[in-house]
Amino acid sequence: MIRSMTGFGRSNIQENLREYQVEIKSVNHKYIDVNIRLPRNISYLEDEIRKLISSKIKRGKIDVFITFDNYSDEGKSIKINKEIAKVYIKSLKELAVEENIGANIEVTDITKLPDVLIIKNDEDEEQIKKELTKAVNEATDKLIQMRKVEGEKMAQDITKRIDIINDKVNEISELSTGLIEEYVVKLETRIKELLKTEEVDNSRLAQEVVIYADKCSVQEEITRLYSHINQFKSLIDSDKAIGKKLDFIIQEMNRETNTIGSKANNLKITNNVIDIKTELEDIREQIQNIE
Repeated sequence: MIRSMTGFGRSNIQENLREYQVEIKSVNHKYIDVNIRLPRNISYLEDEIRKLISSKIKRGKIDVFITFDNYSDEGKSIKINKEIAKVYIKSLKELAVEENIGANIEVTDITKLPDVLIIKNDEDEEQIKKELTKAVNEATDKLIQMRKVEGEKMAQDITKRIDIINDKVNEISELSTGLIEEYVVKLETRIKELLKTEEVDNSRLAQEVVIYADKCSVQEEITRLYSHINQFKSLIDSDKAIGKKLDFIIQEMNRETNTIGSKANNLKITNNVIDIKTELEDIREQIQNIE
C-alpha cells in the first residue's frame, strides 16, 4: 500500500543508565533529505543515523531531533593536571609575598581554577551506537506506520477518482463510435442544402468522411488511457516508493485527455474530458505527498 510523506514518530529508551529520546517528523519533498540534530558528544553517529533512516524511507524531508543523557559512570574518570596546578600555586604564593597577604591555599581552592580538573569520558562508543540505533529504529517505524495509515486513506480516495475516470473514458469510447455516422448525416444534409439538390457525389462524400475520421479518431488515446489506468491501479497496491511513477502516469493521462478534447467535436465528449481533467488534477495534488 502507498505511503504518505507526512508523519511523526517518537521513541524514548533507557538502557545502562543512559537515556535516548528520538523524534522524527517528515513532510513531502521531491527527494530524500534527512536533517539531524543531536548532541555534540555523539555527533560521530550522525552519518550512521542518516544511512539507517534512508534505508527505510525513500522520499521526504526528514527532521530528526535526538537528546542523550548519560547518568552512568562507565568510562568516566577525573584527572588532575598537576603542572597547571603547580603554576597556579607558585603564582598565588608570589602574589601573597608581593602584597603581604596570607597564603593559606587549600587543595579545594586549586581544583576550582580553570583546567586543573579534567573529566575524561571514555565511553563505549559501540554500545552507545547500538542503543541509539534501537531508539532511531523504533521512532522510524512509528513514523512509517503513520505514513502508511495516511497513505491508505489517500489510496481509497484516489482509487475512487480513478474509477470515475474509467467510467468517463467508457462513455467517451461509446460516444466516439457514433461520431462518423453523425458526421456523414450532417455533411450530406449540409451539401444538399448548399447545392439545393438531392443528389450527392458519394465518392467525394466518402473522401471527406475518411479525412474526418482520421482527424477525429480518439481510439488510440482511449486505448492508452485504459493502459495508464491499469498501471496506476497496480502501482497503488505496491509497497515500494511509487510517487514519482504515479506522477508520470497522471501527466500522460492528462496529455491523452487533452488530445481527445482537441479531436472530438462533440459536446458530451468535451464535458467528459472536463470531468476527467478535474479528477486528474485532484489526484495530482494528492500524489505530491506520496512517497
